[in-house]
Amino acid sequence: MKNSVPNPPLLACSVSATISTGFTAKTATGKPARLAIIDEAGNVIEAGPSVAWAAWRVCIEAQENFWQGQGHLVVHAGPPTEQQAADKAA
Repeated sequence: MKNSVPNPPLLACSVSATISTGFTAKTATGKPARLAIIDEAGNVIEAGPSVAWAAWRVCIEAQENFWQGQGHLVVHAGPPTEQQAADKAA
């Protein structure tokens, strides 16, 4: 599976992950960095530990779905939708 996805070189930072710490980002000089969601215009929409943990959870859930033979399922993280709120209230 690792060979089926791109593996682009990162020139200015590094990203690592462990099961207990999730994603960790560092600058090229080894200083701590944060993961962020950036829109097309370059605006930071959200940044910090919550972004890293949301991304980590999506990755873990997608991997678990793949292991269960449910690779066709899409995993999302984000604010609750109106439908999710209605389902929870029911």
